[in-house]
Amino acid sequence: MPATSPTYSRREARRLLRITEAQLSSWEKQKLVAPVETYGFRELLAIRTLIKLRKDRVSPQKIRLALHALSRKLKHVSNPLTDLKLYADGKRVRVEIDGRAMEAESGQLLLDFRPAELNRLLEFRAKQDVKSEMTRRVDAEHWFERGLELEHSGAPASQVIEAYQKALEFDPRSAGALVNLGTVFYNARNWLQAEKHYKAAIAVDLNYALAHFDLANLYDERGDRAKALTHYQEALRIAPNYGDAHYNLALLYQGTNQPMKAVRHWTEYLRIDPTSDWSAVARRELSKLRKAAVVGGTNQEL
Repeated sequence: MPATSPTYSRREARRLLRITEAQLSSWEKQKLVAPVETYGFRELLAIRTLIKLRKDRVSPQKIRLALHALSRKLKHVSNPLTDLKLYADGKRVRVEIDGRAMEAESGQLLLDFRPAELNRLLEFRAKQDVKSEMTRRVDAEHWFERGLELEHSGAPASQVIEAYQKALEFDPRSAGALVNLGTVFYNARNWLQAEKHYKAAIAVDLNYALAHFDLANLYDERGDRAKALTHYQEALRIAPNYGDAHYNLALLYQGTNQPMKAVRHWTEYLRIDPTSDWSAVARRELSKLRKAAVVGGTNQEL
C-alpha cells in the first residue's frame, strides 16, 4: 500500500459509495456520521457499514442508540462503525466480540455480563486487535477503490480483475467487489464467471438490489426470461424506485406480449427518471403500446 492513503471529495465519496447527497446529508443531521471536508478510508468504511445496516432495514434511531451504547461501554473504540463488526438481526443492531453476538441497541447485554467476563471480552478487543481488523478492511477498501479507478481509466480487464480479487483476499464478503468482478466478466461475455460472482454477492447480501439487477441482465442476455424476471422483481422489491429495473422489466414484458405490465413499468420509469437520456425511448414505447391498444379495441386504461 502507498505510504499515504488517498482522500476523496464529498462528490467522489458519494460516487464511490453510490449514495445520494440527500442520504449523506440526512445521516449527518442524524449524527450517524460526522461531516468532513475530505473522505479517507475510515470515513468510507463508516459509511459503508451504515449503508449495510440501512439496507437491512435497521432504522436510523436504532443505529444511533446502538452507536451511543457501544461508544459508552467500549472506551477504547473510537468509532463503532469502523472498529467493530456490526450487523443487523431483524431490525436490531448486534455486535460480534470474541465470537459472541451481543445486542448493541441498548447495550443491555453488555451490562448483564459479570465484570470479569466483560473485562475479558474487552481485552480481546484491545486496540491492537482492532487495528489488525481495521488494517484488513482498509486494505480491502484500497484494492476495491483501485479496481474502480482502473475501470474508469479504461485499464486492461486483467488489471481490474486482479485489483478486485485482491480486495476479496482481504475481505471475502465484499459484495461490491463481487458484483464489480461479475460485471467485468459479463462485459467479456464470460457468462459462467459473471453468474458465479453475482450469485456470491447475493449470498453475502440478500438485499443487494444491484446484484439482483445485474444477474437479471445476464439471464435476459442469455434468453432466460423467467430467471431474469425473478431477479428484476427482487431488485424492485428491495428498491421500488430502481428506475433501470423498471425500464428493463418494461422491455421484457413488451417482448413477451404483456402490454399492460409493460405500460405499468414504462410509466413508473418516467415517473422516477423523466429527464434521463432513455426517457425519450420510454415515451416512444409507451405511446406505441397505447396506440396499439386503441387500434386493437383493447384500450384498458393503458
